[in-house]
Amino acid sequence: MSVHALLERFRLLRRHRLISLMPLAAIILLMPLLFPSAYYFRVAALVYIFAVASLGLNLLMGFAGQVSLGHAGFMGIGAYAVAIGPTHLGIPPLFSFVLGAMLSALVAFVVGRPILRLKGHYLAVATLGFGLLLAIVFANEANWTGGPDGMTVPGIVLHDWPLRGAATWYWISAFSFLVGAMLALNLIDSPTGRALRAIHDSEIAARVIGIDVAQKKLVIFVVSSVYASVAGSYFALINGFVTPDVSGFLRSIELVAMVVLGGMGSVVGSLVGSAVLVVLPQALTFLQEYEHMVLGLIVMGVMIFLRGGIVPSLAAALGGRHP
Repeated sequence: MSVHALLERFRLLRRHRLISLMPLAAIILLMPLLFPSAYYFRVAALVYIFAVASLGLNLLMGFAGQVSLGHAGFMGIGAYAVAIGPTHLGIPPLFSFVLGAMLSALVAFVVGRPILRLKGHYLAVATLGFGLLLAIVFANEANWTGGPDGMTVPGIVLHDWPLRGAATWYWISAFSFLVGAMLALNLIDSPTGRALRAIHDSEIAARVIGIDVAQKKLVIFVVSSVYASVAGSYFALINGFVTPDVSGFLRSIELVAMVVLGGMGSVVGSLVGSAVLVVLPQALTFLQEYEHMVLGLIVMGVMIFLRGGIVPSLAAALGGRHP
């Protein structure tokens, strides 16, 4: 192969979206060197766990233009799957994790067919009702879920190696986010991703050019539910305990806020938005009773001055392309 061909291939590689994940991978590898205690590993792991959930929601909102205010319900399915499976059904925790993702996909497929026919605030209210329904089920089925008090989540053991500890879950959650980000970027650059962007711009125009709008919206809804289920399972496993709050309304709003803050239509923005809403409350605890007020002011300031979200706005200011 000639030098010119190699240079041309390198230029094409530089333009590929996946290259944007290389600095992120380097940060993931080097960041633990700065952590003085296990507490920092835990906070960072929570950032990546919520980033996985918000990334799935970002695919639905940022690329397909479909609003979901009940996405934490799928987190609840994943969380309770790894709790109920081993405790009540004798299913190994790892298999329960996979079954939770499959169950979330099935529920999303069944529920998504009628719900995704709605638009605008009707769709938002319908997804809100779905999330509230799941939260009520988790709270009321005390024999299976422990009710409002929650239940213990058995840990996963791989070949006599128990997956426990903040450092272990840091690497698992960080690696999972990288894999999820790569899959999302490949989806975005695929024909399905281009169809979703067309649907986001105009469903009528998308139908005119031959796109099966209902099928594409259902596909991305199912995909986003799997992301949320994986995040919910991780959240339950790292805590060793799960309550109905994991699927509550406030959790769904938190996921939407992460997507909007980081930037809709930005994969890295999902991570940045998650970091803001996970790390800031921890950093502002010294303010005591003023913590929530300052956090609200910061979020308001970001949305006023960076209206497109943190990552897209900064990328536009620097003249770059946001991943």
